[in-house]
Amino acid sequence: MTQSRGRKDGISTAAGIAKAIADTAYNAYEKRLLMEVKKYPVPRHVAVIMDGNRRYAAEMELLLNEGHKRGKDKLEEMLDWCLLLDIRVLTVYAFSTENMKRKSEEVDSLMKMFEENFRKVGDDERVHRHRIRIRAIGQTELLPDAVQKAIRYAEERTRDYTDYTYNIAVAYGSRQEILSAIRKIARKATAGEISVDEIDENMISKFLYTDGIPDPDLVLRTSGEERISNFLLWQAAYSELYFSDVYWPTFTLVDFLRAIRSYQLRQRRFGA
Repeated sequence: MTQSRGRKDGISTAAGIAKAIADTAYNAYEKRLLMEVKKYPVPRHVAVIMDGNRRYAAEMELLLNEGHKRGKDKLEEMLDWCLLLDIRVLTVYAFSTENMKRKSEEVDSLMKMFEENFRKVGDDERVHRHRIRIRAIGQTELLPDAVQKAIRYAEERTRDYTDYTYNIAVAYGSRQEILSAIRKIARKATAGEISVDEIDENMISKFLYTDGIPDPDLVLRTSGEERISNFLLWQAAYSELYFSDVYWPTFTLVDFLRAIRSYQLRQRRFGA
């Protein structure tokens, strides 16, 4: 019995030492990578497709809602990382129009989370200290009244801030966004308010949800999927793309720094 306990204690101690060494090495690497990234210009606008909450929950044998909750907690960290690197605009894909077709239990749970978190971000001390403007982009009229009220609360409390912008794409679909812009322009042309020859890229951009926001420099997606999924199709025409293999709830600062460093090492050509 004593010898068996001793072996277990020895294994436990060795595992603890190995973990401490690994953590120390990881922290050193994180600091070195952060210093390297800070030497060079960072993207002004980063857009994120936060993918993998459901698969993470399934692999970890967690309830689906727990996967979404951990994804929400990761988003809190992402906001801190953008402040750390002085990235001025962050746009996150939180809920697509297609997501509304999921099972009612999951959608209802997500709606409750959105309501709580829009009110929370409207009161967030970080948001007011750093003067971060909160914006919801998408067909917000499709959301429950309680969520719409929470969105208005966050937007109204931060509408005069101009230092940073935090966009949450909810009930969002890029094709629907472009179609809406085309319809509005067509109505103006039909009414004689504009001529057909006046319609150009700048005009279309003014009728998108993102009017007044610079196009994303970097679009990153987690979970290993390599597609845009109806996100910022017009705005991302010349964005750099970066795909990470990890699920969104497990995305780390090191993963983010690698994405930014990859962006810094590229030569942007804007279609040339």
